[in-house]
Amino acid sequence: RADERFVSRWKVTELVLDNCRSSNGEIEGLSDSFKELEFLSMANVELTSLAKLPTLSKLRKLELSDNVISGGLEVLAERCPNLTYLNLSGNKIKDLGTVEALQNLKNLKSLDLFNCEITNLEDYRDSIFELLQQITYLDGFDQEDNEAPDSEDDDDEGDEDDEDEDEDEAGPPGEYEEEDDEDDGGSDLGEGEEEEEVGLSYLMKEEIQDEDDDDDYVEEGGDEEEEAEGVRGEKRKREPEDEGEEEED
Repeated sequence: RADERFVSRWKVTELVLDNCRSSNGEIEGLSDSFKELEFLSMANVELTSLAKLPTLSKLRKLELSDNVISGGLEVLAERCPNLTYLNLSGNKIKDLGTVEALQNLKNLKSLDLFNCEITNLEDYRDSIFELLQQITYLDGFDQEDNEAPDSEDDDDEGDEDDEDEDEDEAGPPGEYEEEDDEDDGGSDLGEGEEEEEVGLSYLMKEEIQDEDDDDDYVEEGGDEEEEAEGVRGEKRKREPEDEGEEEED
């Protein structure tokens, strides 16, 4: 029941009555006093016809899936002339003559007849697109089998675009980061050069010291050899003398 005690009918734009039970082809409380209604869902409410559907001139989307509607679709053009989306899936629609009444819905862009008997007809899709030339999507796909966009996805993309714009407006941080990177690179290079210079001078000093050490070592070695030769010479001199003394003895 769409009860005015709980809602202000003049301000409601979306109304979901899924799984409610209709009585004599209508839902109690649903009337043309819902002037601002743009979206109405009455899935699985056991509707047999649309004869008692109220006039809803601003209605754009109508969900009527899983009911027992078999005809009388001309009522839609009279009472909901601005429909752009109509879901009749899971109803008792069997032939093209029943759907022909939708030609007067000039703004209709998307029609869903999934799980209706009419979908078993040969060339079903081509026939519907030829009959209802104003529609773009049938059962969620266009004539080239491109899937219909999801309105929620469109909203999400819009939000992402807004975020990207905000980031672009805040652009300077990126520039600052690049400048910082350049500064860091310059300082690193300077430090590297200093370290390289220090390293070379240090190595040169070490090589000089090593050469000096080698010279000292050679000189010291030479002195020792000279001393050794001197001792040997003395021994050689003494040996003949010693021999002479022994002979005299």
